[in-house]
Amino acid sequence: MIGGRGKIERRIVKWGRFYIFAGMMGRKINTVIDLLERSCEQFPGNVYLWEKKEGKYQPATYLEVREQVGYVASGLMGRGLLAGERVALLSEGCNDWIYAELGILYAGGIHVPLSIKLSPGELVFRLNHSGARFLIVSDHYAETIRGIEQEISGIEQIFVLRQTNPEEGKYTSFERLKDEGNLRQEEYPSEVEQRAMAVGPEDVATLSYTSGTTAEPKGVMLTHGNYVCNVLQSDSLIRIPEYYRILLFLPWDHSFAHTVGIYSFMYNGASLASVDFGRSPVEYLRNIPVNMKEIKPHVLLSVPAIAKNFRKNIESEISRKGKLTRWLYRWGLKLKYVYQGPGPDKRLGLKVFLWPLQKLWDRVVFAKIRRVFGGNLQFFIGGGALLDTELQRYYYALGIPMYQGYGLSEASPVISSNHAARCRFGSSGQVVQPLELRICDEEGREVPQGEKGEIVVRGGNVMKGYWKNEVATAEVIREGWLYTGDRGYLGDRGMLYVTGRFKSLLIAGDGEKFSPEGIEEAIVELSPYVDYCLLYNNQSPYTSALLVPRKTALLEYTARKGEKAGTVEAYKLMLDKLYEELMKFRKGGEYEGMFPERWLPAVVAVLPAGLSEANGTVNSTGKVVRRKVYELFREELEFMYTPEGKNIRNVRNTKNIRMYFENESICAGKQEQ
Repeated sequence: MIGGRGKIERRIVKWGRFYIFAGMMGRKINTVIDLLERSCEQFPGNVYLWEKKEGKYQPATYLEVREQVGYVASGLMGRGLLAGERVALLSEGCNDWIYAELGILYAGGIHVPLSIKLSPGELVFRLNHSGARFLIVSDHYAETIRGIEQEISGIEQIFVLRQTNPEEGKYTSFERLKDEGNLRQEEYPSEVEQRAMAVGPEDVATLSYTSGTTAEPKGVMLTHGNYVCNVLQSDSLIRIPEYYRILLFLPWDHSFAHTVGIYSFMYNGASLASVDFGRSPVEYLRNIPVNMKEIKPHVLLSVPAIAKNFRKNIESEISRKGKLTRWLYRWGLKLKYVYQGPGPDKRLGLKVFLWPLQKLWDRVVFAKIRRVFGGNLQFFIGGGALLDTELQRYYYALGIPMYQGYGLSEASPVISSNHAARCRFGSSGQVVQPLELRICDEEGREVPQGEKGEIVVRGGNVMKGYWKNEVATAEVIREGWLYTGDRGYLGDRGMLYVTGRFKSLLIAGDGEKFSPEGIEEAIVELSPYVDYCLLYNNQSPYTSALLVPRKTALLEYTARKGEKAGTVEAYKLMLDKLYEELMKFRKGGEYEGMFPERWLPAVVAVLPAGLSEANGTVNSTGKVVRRKVYELFREELEFMYTPEGKNIRNVRNTKNIRMYFENESICAGKQEQ
């Protein structure tokens, strides 16, 4: 036994069956551990976690969560975990996910969160590269780990959530680990406290691997201090009341969900609900709308792909309601768009006279739509990828604003966000405080307000560096400044506008450079016939475009033209329409002058299938993995720079658009070849 029993009892405050560390009560918040201890002190009876069990959501208070966390920490220490050692976690979001992560941190360990969408090869790389000693995995993904067990020899013990067998070789049930921790606390009641109090703000909390949109994944080292700083920074823009609930359906391993969902709600004494995973990822997706009506969340975190899917489902339901409902819906949107203008923080002027009419439309039409989200939803927070302006206008019209934010894993991740007091469509919002931000040219010199350049930040939320990669760290962190690799500019009222990636620049033959994202976003936003658009120019004679068509819109178009679906003539009409849409941006077109002519696509390749996580062209946060698209469709890119490829109706495009409409799985097959 460590120390005398009397001393131990004086250092620990007992509250029923639960313990709060007396040494941490009232101290300055320096670590993630302090975040939980503070909430246990201030909101002991508040519900922190909601999880669906036996057909009903069950609550777990902050003190109950703290008790389970202590069991995990003690169990890991009993199994030999030392301070600074890595423990990986592969699981869908659930209560045990929280118990596991916080238990790792209380034991002084480093958590390595893993996405459930990773391939076996990607898991092997991360587990080996991180040097993880232990692995916690849910029963849904235990078989995946068994399949790669011989390739991850560094993993000594594997703890399985919901495993029925208590122990089998390297495998032990997570419940047994907690039971061991419970018993160990009886013998060593101050052990976890001593380890937890030794953790400081400079200690690494998580080793989060980037999604690899531009290069191989790197392990981002985020410290306890990084997380605490970013939680407080986020709170400077959006304060979460303690009665708020969130249904967190984004991957919990991602930094956006991690800081804004798990830690910010913890800090404010609010509650977090996990989606009922069911028996498969497909069932998980089906449960999201069901769970929203059960939890009735006040906030949702989203990425553009999910937000677009919500809108698609809403409009499909509207279409089934009949002509009157469709008319009310469409005219209501037009009215709302006129009334709200470029953003809710702009002065209304004479549009104030539209207030009674838009209020009536809101009550008759949009209030009913909001019930789909449970009825309590106040706003979305959007992140992960650029959110198009039209989508922001749409959700604001519905009465549930989507506040676009900006950040990256290396910044813990929040850098800026729109919020209720300041919101401008198309912007990434106001910079969090305290944080230094400047826009720099290619030589690292700060440019005047309004000019575009690289976004560079400095503050307590900037990562410690990349794990085992000093070269990559030195490339992005210079004199404490994080060079994000993203292009943008500061507009009026300090609003940040993100325009694209430096590393995805189009480069002409004469060396001139241009960021493609603005053009790509405009094409998708302004054309109802284009789902994805990726531009390409690597010192080439002209810019080309890879397009994914919007299936429903093109089918409706050819039907209006009297062509039967699936015919050669129908596909030719579709190709002509896509070309016509792009020509609107050129001289004489509807959108002439929006962008320099030389960067607009002169040649188009239609892809044979959509972009998706399944073929690796879209990552788990909805971002297009540009290098993967270029790699997968290399033949299409090369063909566009041949004489035959310049004609939109070329043989390859005709074949690809037919394949796209007849068999969208072709892309996955192409990847495997």
